[in-house]
Amino acid sequence: MIRASYVMEAHMEIGHFYFVKDDYIKDFPDDNIQRNHETVSGISHDKPYFCALKEDGIYWMVPISSKTNKYSKIEAKIKERYGKCDTIKFYDVLGHNKAFLLQNMCPITDTYIKNEYMDTISGLPVRIDGAQEKKLIIATKKVLNKHKHGTKAIFPNVDIIAQKLKSKN
Repeated sequence: MIRASYVMEAHMEIGHFYFVKDDYIKDFPDDNIQRNHETVSGISHDKPYFCALKEDGIYWMVPISSKTNKYSKIEAKIKERYGKCDTIKFYDVLGHNKAFLLQNMCPITDTYIKNEYMDTISGLPVRIDGAQEKKLIIATKKVLNKHKHGTKAIFPNVDIIAQKLKSKN
């Protein structure tokens, strides 16, 4: 049973999930930006992104993935090497464990948002537990702060993307 759909939103809100337009990938070609389509049970789906922050008119979006086994292994290797992992987090979305890939977060403006991720059963925006949301936003700020201070914690070239987005506004 399909449990989520999308609805066009006029503005973005922190803590909500959105789908990104394919134009974003075209306008900002970067192999480290998560591609828009993910295959789940043999069916292609748009990839939802979690809206974590807004700074200077730019939103910071964290892609999520259903490939939790893959990212659990990566997280374990990072923890083994560094004692902790700040760049991959796991939370439930619509009753399913998902990997939140802070290492692949990217800046975006609402121009590149296709629509909001909606729960078809309740008709409400898809959300995560409030306590988990707070932890995820704090983790996102931490990773972004590490990046701003020269630590390579984010794979896409977010500085160039953010600069281009600001020049478009």
